[in-house]
Amino acid sequence: MGFFDRFFTKSTRLDKKADLSLIGVDMHSHFIPGIDDGAQTIEDSVNLLKAMSEFGYRKVITTPHIMSDFYQNNPEIILSGLAKVKEAIQQEGIAIEVEAAAEYYLDFDLEAKIDKGGLLTFGNNYLLFEVSYMNPPDILNQVIFKLATNGYRPVLAHPERYPFWYNDFEKYEEFKDKGVLLQLNINSLTGYYGGGAKKIAEQMIEKNMVDFIGSDCHRMDHIQVMKDAQCEKYLHQLIESGMLRNAAL
Repeated sequence: MGFFDRFFTKSTRLDKKADLSLIGVDMHSHFIPGIDDGAQTIEDSVNLLKAMSEFGYRKVITTPHIMSDFYQNNPEIILSGLAKVKEAIQQEGIAIEVEAAAEYYLDFDLEAKIDKGGLLTFGNNYLLFEVSYMNPPDILNQVIFKLATNGYRPVLAHPERYPFWYNDFEKYEEFKDKGVLLQLNINSLTGYYGGGAKKIAEQMIEKNMVDFIGSDCHRMDHIQVMKDAQCEKYLHQLIESGMLRNAAL
């Protein structure tokens, strides 16, 4: 959030910290080293998971990017990396469970991946996907339908971060009507991604539209922002709402 946003925006901070252990399970992060823009070394992975454990999370479901033109990951690459991470944290004595799914980018190849099957999901066949920050994809509704008809339960990653929907809040309501679950980034509540993302995040919380909250943590500076987020009023409200599905994962 910029200087003027902070100056003219009423503070949403409280004096007490939210208890992140009540969330229980983080289902969006990038902790497998060297395969996307998250952790780059196994030491990074260990440090990040240690911090998540200290927050009180009992489990992390880490979700590397799968993007056909950029991060060409697949289940074999991700699960192999997961095994190395699990071994490293066991050696360090870090008491946190680690699983893996993926964050699928809605690109030209996603429909073919759905047809092929074997996509990495979490929980009750939930599939995390994201779209471009520049423009909404023309095939968005088509892909949502295909996911649903193939037995997947689509979860849209950080919907508050897509600026093309900021003036069309009904779009989020349409997603809910189509059975799409919405995953909020915890750091959006601090203004980390800008004032627009913070405002939309707060609106979604007010309307009980958030199904999951995720760290989307890539590196240690995200951990520091999460510490700031613990004092955000809307994080307290979301945790206390009973709407979150994280703890059941």
